[in-house]
Amino acid sequence: MTPTARLADEHARLVMAPSGRLSIVVVQDDATEQSHVDAISDNSAVKRSLQQAFATGVGAGLFELTTCKESLSSAAAYWREFAARFMTALCHSPLSETQQLSGAISPPTPAELDSLVLTVPPMYGAEYISSEVLSQVWRELDEWVRREVAATQGGLGEFLQHRAPMWHQLGRICFHLAENKRDPNRPFAFLATYTSGLSQSHRVQHQPLGGALREFAGAKNRAGLVKLLSPVELAAQRSPLIRELVDSGEIYQPLAWTPAEAYRFLQDAPILDQCGVMIRLPDWWQQRPRPTVNVSIGGQKKKSSDGLGLLEFQINVALGDETLTDAEWRELMKADEGLALLRGQWVEVDPIRLREALDHWRAVEREVGRDGLSFVEGMRLLAGAPRDLASNDDQPTTIRPWQFVSAGDWLGDTLQKLRDPTALAETYPGKDLLATLRGYQQTGVNWLWFVTSLGLGACLADDMGLGKTIQVISLLLILKRQKVDRPSIAVLPASLLGNWKSELERFAPSLRAAIVHPSEATVEQLAAWETRPESTAEYDLILTTYGMLPRQPWLTRLPWHLAILDEAQAIKNPAAKQTSSVKQLTSRARIAMTGTPVENRLGDLWSLFDFLCPGLLGNTKQFNNFAKRLGNEGVGRFAPLRSLVQPYILRRMKTDRRVIDDLPDKTEVKAFCSLSKKQAVLYAKLVDELGEILKQAKGIQRRGIVLSYLMKFKQVCNHPSHLLGRDKFDPAESGKFERLKELGEEISARQERMLVFTQFREMTEPLAAFLQTIFGRSGLVLHGGTAVGKRKKLVDHFQRDDGPPFFILSLKAGGTGLNLTAASHVIHFDRWWNPAVENQATDRAFRIGQRKNVLVQKFVCRGTMEERIDSLIEEKTGLANDLIQGGAEVLLTEMNDQDLISLVSLDIERAI
Repeated sequence: MTPTARLADEHARLVMAPSGRLSIVVVQDDATEQSHVDAISDNSAVKRSLQQAFATGVGAGLFELTTCKESLSSAAAYWREFAARFMTALCHSPLSETQQLSGAISPPTPAELDSLVLTVPPMYGAEYISSEVLSQVWRELDEWVRREVAATQGGLGEFLQHRAPMWHQLGRICFHLAENKRDPNRPFAFLATYTSGLSQSHRVQHQPLGGALREFAGAKNRAGLVKLLSPVELAAQRSPLIRELVDSGEIYQPLAWTPAEAYRFLQDAPILDQCGVMIRLPDWWQQRPRPTVNVSIGGQKKKSSDGLGLLEFQINVALGDETLTDAEWRELMKADEGLALLRGQWVEVDPIRLREALDHWRAVEREVGRDGLSFVEGMRLLAGAPRDLASNDDQPTTIRPWQFVSAGDWLGDTLQKLRDPTALAETYPGKDLLATLRGYQQTGVNWLWFVTSLGLGACLADDMGLGKTIQVISLLLILKRQKVDRPSIAVLPASLLGNWKSELERFAPSLRAAIVHPSEATVEQLAAWETRPESTAEYDLILTTYGMLPRQPWLTRLPWHLAILDEAQAIKNPAAKQTSSVKQLTSRARIAMTGTPVENRLGDLWSLFDFLCPGLLGNTKQFNNFAKRLGNEGVGRFAPLRSLVQPYILRRMKTDRRVIDDLPDKTEVKAFCSLSKKQAVLYAKLVDELGEILKQAKGIQRRGIVLSYLMKFKQVCNHPSHLLGRDKFDPAESGKFERLKELGEEISARQERMLVFTQFREMTEPLAAFLQTIFGRSGLVLHGGTAVGKRKKLVDHFQRDDGPPFFILSLKAGGTGLNLTAASHVIHFDRWWNPAVENQATDRAFRIGQRKNVLVQKFVCRGTMEERIDSLIEEKTGLANDLIQGGAEVLLTEMNDQDLISLVSLDIERAI
């Protein structure tokens, strides 16, 4: 048997892959954890039809969404609205006489696409959605629809009638509204037309709608007339204005309208558009010109004991960029709701709402007083969120169209630098950094320095393998050069202590660092720090772990310069004891490092920002109420939340153009793992056994015994059940399984794929079963017992765009002859201790055809022979590689008993 986990029901969710491909993925969630699946719908029939459609292609799937009337998840509803935009443009497009489309449907403008990106709800893969991706999705939908319409004999009308009866063929009837400057009393003209045919130049010809009665009556084509007028009848059912025009017969005549009549029509325009009527309006109405209450926040920063200071707050009433005079304001207040002529242009006016908006902001001005707004309050208002994030009516939705909130000079410049760090002045770590930063890494250092110098929180959310640690180390070197008056603290998973120590020694030996953890500090040192915590002032950096922080409460009582979290997703659970301890840290600024998307799950986002920028997202209750209100406000609802958090997040992906050119083709790192207590006990027992047996063993017998015990040490480092030959592999009993979980969760969240190599065939199935609980999907397994004929099928399956997320391979069976370039991560779960063999395996992913940077992670258990042999390999590789071509085991069998026992002995403090 292999390990299994209690799995909940399968869920289908819409996801955006790193490649920009939208699809439905069926996953299984671990029932022991909070479900993070954004299930498409509770209706099983809807789920099945959407799954079948998306299996055909993105275009078919999006089209199917537009025909769905059921309640959908926020992600599915977003994409339904996106596809509906396309359908509206499609039905407005000109047709040939055979009802065929004349060309591609133009996508939304770049500005509209940018706005759509901002309104993406939390969903799996949201971080991959950009204007370019939305444009590509639009094209895929357009290409699919045009193919389907071309294959339908009756063209678009017949296609919609059979495939999407809820969508009417728009564009045959058109309502026109234009200015009529010759009549000051009735300055607008209305005309209803229909498409009568195409001109010789293939342009659509419009005729007054009255002509349709004569044309269709003459041809005795009552059915055609009914079909033509059906959108008008539907519009009359939903618009009292159109009902009046139809009942009076005025719909068939040109009409002159007053501003009030024109405004009534303009208000109904969206409804008419939905009913199947094409609308032609004056160009200025597209910008919806209206006077607004303009609020400027942060024109300058006021002095304060708070490092951020307070923000200036100013109010005026303006039309665009031009401030209105008091006389103009009084005239607006006298006007009726509707259209008014202001400064030579028609504008929309609602005196009641304008007054409400002005009164609201005057009240805010009185509340903040002369001092101004706090930085947090200003950021909330700029994002369109309530100032206190708690009040339901702090900013009534009715006044939002009549106000414009913007950043003043100082805050605008600050936000521009936060959002575009390429514009920041360069801040170099100097010669004390024994490395050359890549371009994007230097940009990251500049951004980290700028954000933390403001006293703000910085979330460095670069992809795994892009060098987050060295960017933070560079910042620490800059601070050391500036002679800050207190050290910084970094809180890490225990598995990363070795990585940080190694990188500090390698790249920044001048940084004085101490590790508050039994693996690196003696009991006496820990006691001394607890007694005299102020003695840590001699260091530049204190390293500790999430687990140690609650056990060393003195760390939370000291004032730090920076509080740094690595793998910050460790505090996603607000109720956890380690999360509570982390949030008690006191520092001038805070940094969170994570490779896991932070904006895709609301609960995780709140917990992270509660540490990073305390108060920005309010307390739990305030945030939940705020998020609930956002969820009830329709399309575009999540824009305020994204706007609020984005300035504090720096996210670079391996696929970014400015990043990929700087990356090496392959990056290799060590992933240090701890031992569980059970592993440590078994390992120590093996060491004692080997010591006793070696006293009697001689010659070839000794060599066999040494090789046998080396294999046992490897097995216990993998998992106790591997050594004991048991079927159940409890992940909590193995440090390697725990580390694999950490990496797997991040890789899964990024929708990337990985290869996992082990030299033991018996480990392949347990690893596959374990990773299935992490990814929510099954993977593939290949070992020496896999039939030769099946291997190619497995490889082809993995290489597909929608292939499995992971592939477990035994080192010998999977080390040669396979092309697995779909993977961007390679994990050596246990080591062959032969660089040539390991490199062959790694090159299954890194080879011709690979367009992604490959990150290779080699698992090493600290305090064990794995760590010492790894050091031996590094040393020998540098001196004479041929010494270890037969594998490190050959070298170990030649050691004397004392050296061998010393090499395999357990350093219990480092190991656990």
